[in-house]
Amino acid sequence: MHEIIDGLVYFPGFFSREEQETLVAELRDCVRAAPLFIPLMPGTGKPFSVRMTNCGALGWMSDTDRGYRYEPRHPITGAPWPPIPELALKAWTEAGHYPAPPEACLVNFYGSGARMGLHQDRDEAALDAPVVSISLGDSCLFRIGGTARADKTQSFRLHSGDVLVIGGASRLAFHGVDRTMPGTSTLLEGGGRINLTMRRVTKVEG
Repeated sequence: MHEIIDGLVYFPGFFSREEQETLVAELRDCVRAAPLFIPLMPGTGKPFSVRMTNCGALGWMSDTDRGYRYEPRHPITGAPWPPIPELALKAWTEAGHYPAPPEACLVNFYGSGARMGLHQDRDEAALDAPVVSISLGDSCLFRIGGTARADKTQSFRLHSGDVLVIGGASRLAFHGVDRTMPGTSTLLEGGGRINLTMRRVTKVEG
């Protein structure tokens, strides 16, 4: 593990190749139950360049009507989200070190040309809990700055099987994905990148 900046902890190669393949198979089951969809930016209605779905009791969503939020059901099927895969929870327990389980696991699929602009993860009440990120498939160039959008940023690569914990002083840092690097992994048939981000949404009482 490496603490890149205060609160941002990097675990390269956290998952073995076999574990990655198992996790991808589990995610396929999740996507069959909760199909990928394309969210919309609240202000402009512009579609995201990633496709997404969720696992867990709550799922993150964005649309023009109600903006960024968490909901207990899929926006198209109306069904509850499937459970978070047990293997993903290993990263929350062993890397996140938070005393309560995650309630949401956002699944982002990055196809050719997809990216994620600089943003803060601040739609959760439990901001003392970290965001635990798992990378699967093609490598990407990840960027992180400070708590103001104009703060200086730095970039580094995330590879398949890596885990990144965004917590502590970095919990509200602006971050994003500049680009993916096609052909850098053979994990996903057809290429692409999957990113899982587990979050605790509600505060832990007591």
